[in-house]
Amino acid sequence: MKKKIAVIGSGFSGLSAAAYLAKAGNDVHVFEKHDHPGGRARQFTTEQGYVFDMGPSWYWMPDIIEGFFADFGYKTADFFEMISLNPQFEMIFSNEKIDVPESLGELKIVFEQIEKGAASQLEKFMQSAKFKYEVGMQDFVNKPCHNWAEFISLKIAKSALKLDLFTNFRTYVARYFKSDKLRTLMEFPVIFLGASTKNIPALYSLMNYGGYALGTHYPLGGFYQLVLAMKKIAEKQGASFHFNKTVERINTQTDKVKSLTIDSKNYEFDVVVASSDYHHTETLLDREYRNYDETYWEKKTFAPSSLIFYLGVNETIPNLKHHTLFFENDLDEHIDCIYKEKKWPEKPLFYACCPSKTDKNVAPLGKENLFLLMPLAIGINDEEVVREKYLTEMLSRIEKHTGMRDLQSTIEYKKSYCVSDFMSDYNAYGGNAYGLANTLGQTAVLKPKISNKKLKNLFYTGQLTVPGPGVPPSIISGKIIANEINKIKN
Repeated sequence: MKKKIAVIGSGFSGLSAAAYLAKAGNDVHVFEKHDHPGGRARQFTTEQGYVFDMGPSWYWMPDIIEGFFADFGYKTADFFEMISLNPQFEMIFSNEKIDVPESLGELKIVFEQIEKGAASQLEKFMQSAKFKYEVGMQDFVNKPCHNWAEFISLKIAKSALKLDLFTNFRTYVARYFKSDKLRTLMEFPVIFLGASTKNIPALYSLMNYGGYALGTHYPLGGFYQLVLAMKKIAEKQGASFHFNKTVERINTQTDKVKSLTIDSKNYEFDVVVASSDYHHTETLLDREYRNYDETYWEKKTFAPSSLIFYLGVNETIPNLKHHTLFFENDLDEHIDCIYKEKKWPEKPLFYACCPSKTDKNVAPLGKENLFLLMPLAIGINDEEVVREKYLTEMLSRIEKHTGMRDLQSTIEYKKSYCVSDFMSDYNAYGGNAYGLANTLGQTAVLKPKISNKKLKNLFYTGQLTVPGPGVPPSIISGKIIANEINKIKN
């Protein structure tokens, strides 16, 4: 018999869960507090004609995303056109800039030019990273992580040493490369996993393979095309979407969720899936039904928040790539400001995305769509005057790189987004942007559980539980939850 299922939130994990649950024949209803789907991956259009993706902009691990569509008999090409970026991105140092080319073969040439012997070292690094990617993204990430017994298998046992679970990423990269620039280039992909590379397991070199080897892509029309495509697939399976609907309370009866209070009315469901912020979801329950108390969350290491600016520029910006990393300052200093000192960085690093270099649909002709992002500590004060101070610095560094003068005067649209906005829009704990850090102590079974320990029909999905932060892991998270629910017999 089909179950009546509520999904709270329409981010990637919610969209994924809704699609898989509806495919299994369930009556699925998705409730979203905003007026359109996507969560952190929403999109907005300005009066001037700029189209801004609000969050994700790095389309990595295309095989994982393609796998979602294949599960429903589709390809991404059925919904949007994908562009492979070349260069994938540019990294700016204080005295040099490095383009990361589309092909791994060309990247080896770049590495050899910087450090003698680095080409062969990159080949070895990527062979190992490919192995981790294949084991990690096929065997590890699809497990619900109820207990460690799930990981007991001959294949995983044989793989254990090769996965470098107990070597930190900083030490691991240093085994291969001497150049500080190459080390930074190799460490960059794991920064948004939420901790210093000194605290992230070397297992996550799989990120290097998922990015540098498989390429960086861009869906024409913006990253939001992925959201729209996933929503269409969920609807084709029979899922219903309800927008501008805020879930105010989760009501219980004995050992089950009985109903959701939405806009002061109660709606009964057989199962509830929370794709909303895990901590926030639990505040909708009476204390005795929560998996974790406040002390638990206070002790967790969270991935960063971000200062973001969405800028509409009324001129073409020369010498700027689709993706550019401004790493002229020390990486560790910025990371320490996020995780140790929890303060605004004195010498920040930041990222610039200019999708109008690739896509004529996201900005008026002759103008640029510019997205700036600077990783930050969670829970810090983000008043407007502080945001503006950092915008001025970021613009000056872009001017220096591009040769453009007075970039500030060319801005005809400006919107900032920071810690307090993540909290108000997404109920994000501490204003985090990327979930929990993927440290060894917060991996797999050690992450927050996907099922409520006291309520048989309440489940959690998204970046605060397994497998972790990022678009592909969030999509996988939705599939894991759907598989667990589909096992339940009425």
